[in-house]
This record gives sequence, C-alpha cells and structure tokens, in this order.
Amino acid sequence: MKKIILVFSIIFFYFESVLADIKIKPLYEGNVDAKVSIIVYESLTCGHCAEFHKEVYPKLKKDFIDNGLAKIEFRSFPLDLAAFNASKIAHCKNDGKPDLLHFLYENQKKWVRGETIEDINKHLKNLVLKNEGELDFESCLINKNIEDHVLNDRITGVKKFNIEATPTLIINDKKFDNPHNYKKLKKTIEKLI
Repeated sequence: MKKIILVFSIIFFYFESVLADIKIKPLYEGNVDAKVSIIVYESLTCGHCAEFHKEVYPKLKKDFIDNGLAKIEFRSFPLDLAAFNASKIAHCKNDGKPDLLHFLYENQKKWVRGETIEDINKHLKNLVLKNEGELDFESCLINKNIEDHVLNDRITGVKKFNIEATPTLIINDKKFDNPHNYKKLKKTIEKLI
C-alpha cells in the first residue's frame, strides 16, 4: 500500500511541476511575419471593446489580417473581476486561437449581467458550456498559469505602453488613438505596408 501511495505521490508531483511550466499562448491571428503588428489591449466587460470586435475588427481582418499584411494579438487588460475571470476562460484552451474571445464579445450582454460576481460567473459559465461543452470551467478559473498570463498582459500594458483605457491599439509598438475610427486606422496601416 505504501508503494502505491508513493507512486501516486511521485506522479502527482511530476505532473504538477510539468503543468506549472506550461506557457500560455497569446491569442492572435494573421501572418506572424507580417510587416504590421497590431496589439489590442482590452477588457471583456468593456462595451467599447465589444463594439470594436463587432464594428472595426471584421474590416481589419478582411483588409489586412486575412491576406497576410498584418497580424493582431489580443491582450488582456481586465478592468474588473468579471473581466479577469472571462479572460482566464478565453485563454483556457491554450491553442492561440481567439475564437472563444470573439464569442464572449459577441455575447457580452448575455453574461455581463447580475448583481454580484457570482451572478456574472454563473451566466458566463452557462454561456461557455453551451458553446464549449468540453471546457472545464472551474479548472480554468483557478489555473495559476492562465492567471499569471492575464495579469502579466495587464502589467506589460501599463509599463511598456502606459495603457489607461480599453480598447487601446498598439501598431508596430506605437499607441494608436481612436481605435473606433476605421478610416484613420486603415490609412495608418497602409502607410506601414
């Protein structure tokens, strides 16, 4: 019996140390070698960020990302606990694809509601499990690697780019004002191509 316990203990500590070393992949789209690099700092409870995903992002994707002229990385800048939890869920698959992130923005009004964080988490969980049945919601919320990744995104945003609001766009390491003005955004990107 002692040998079985010892074996299970060794396996548990081995896998725990392996899991602790797993790097969380950034959420991005586009050609990694593109001349134009766009970083979007955003908060999943931010209405302006949801508007950016619905109004500006599809045009940006069509004009620059899908044809390999630009890449875009979505970085977390949670403004509250609900956004922090949703960011952890968006990163949970750790596949680098922003599909779940886009889904959460598209359905923001369905889950960002309630009197307490518990209410919001309940709505978030119900929505995510309907869409992503195999996702272990509770494990995602307590995953230390994901949590650190989200917090590091926010810390880097403040230290490197002086991010104060969301959404904030960084184009080739320079802050871009007014991310909702697609005409100006398009002209800025075209000058860099």
